[in-house]
Amino acid sequence: MDVAIVGAGLTGLWTAYYLAKADPTLRIVVLEKQIAGFGASGRNGGWCSALFPASTAKLERMHGRPAALAMRRAMIDTVDEVGRVSSAEGIDCDYLRGGTVSFARGSVQRAAAQTEVTDAAAYGVDEIIQTAQGSFDPACARLHPGKLVRGLARVVEGLGVRIAEQTEVLDWQPHRVLTDRGSITADTVVIATEGYGATLPRTHRDVLPLYSLMIATEPLSDAAWREFGIEHGQTFADFRHLLVYGQRTADNRVAFGGRGARYHWGSSIRSSYDRAPDVFEHLRVTLADLFPATRDVAVTHRWGGPLGVPRDWHASVRHDRATGIASAGGYVGDGLSTTNLAGRTLSDLILDRATELTTLPWVGHRSPRWEPEPLRYVGANLGTAAMAAADTEERLTGSPSRIARLMAPLTGH
Repeated sequence: MDVAIVGAGLTGLWTAYYLAKADPTLRIVVLEKQIAGFGASGRNGGWCSALFPASTAKLERMHGRPAALAMRRAMIDTVDEVGRVSSAEGIDCDYLRGGTVSFARGSVQRAAAQTEVTDAAAYGVDEIIQTAQGSFDPACARLHPGKLVRGLARVVEGLGVRIAEQTEVLDWQPHRVLTDRGSITADTVVIATEGYGATLPRTHRDVLPLYSLMIATEPLSDAAWREFGIEHGQTFADFRHLLVYGQRTADNRVAFGGRGARYHWGSSIRSSYDRAPDVFEHLRVTLADLFPATRDVAVTHRWGGPLGVPRDWHASVRHDRATGIASAGGYVGDGLSTTNLAGRTLSDLILDRATELTTLPWVGHRSPRWEPEPLRYVGANLGTAAMAAADTEERLTGSPSRIARLMAPLTGH
């Protein structure tokens, strides 16, 4: 085998796609414990955005201004690349580039919106503008993640790539992957497990699985959406610290998600964690607070799952030519677009091509490992509680949260 990819989420599938397109003679297998798109790739909020988990300001501090600007431009280009490939390959995933509406609710959030616009102008690489609602960023498309990942899997198989579902990877080493069905030798081994890497001994402390949950409503009328100020193709959020995110789906539902679910001891991942009634209720109440007309609207779907958080909130792409081991991940929920950039970059690295992508600042980056338990458990859950407390602090004081300022270095800012 030329390339063995561990994980049939978007990172693994995009990597397989660009490798197979670049060299159709390559023998590529993608190994997946469940089914393609089982994890965050198929369950996310459908934001194909230019967001990178580490802010542009943080990238500038770490890597310099030219590198930070190059990363931002690459992310903006990636939004369009996902749409281009989806169209070219006939993947019907409801892709529509409508941008993101960010609501500013109260004086503190209005100041945050102004800061976002000012910071964007200072970097001069995007067109974020201030609006009566808050701000608008055109660099985002709405799509259906399940349709994208399953459609991409079909395209990849059509290119001759083998996807081995229901095949659990137990371990790997240079040029070799051990599965519950036997071992595979390959020139290159790509690790694309994202949050599920926490369940494997080799990567247990490389990433923290943080749960994000979602709800979806019954379809709403066009009149209701006009009242909300959200057009087709648009995603939306506000400037609170305990993150929420939503989209207007192709069939006029609200798909709405957010953080708040607790981290589980030992970085454990279980299907029962996907459903936390208190978080679902929090999301329903929060949605009604944003859009009062949804107060009596039926919630028809509830789901969730883990995303991957590196210790420094800095996603990375790596390839060790000596061992043949490559990896990408640490998207902190911004992976719907970033996985595409990872796939293109990994393809160039594996094929030994020096391109603009292989010089981006996330290439070769290595995040610190997470602390052992109980420090990891205490720190992760205190962090979630702190963000909720920061929102409460701002509502009560009308001033920017001191708690949030203290937490900023730990959350990619």
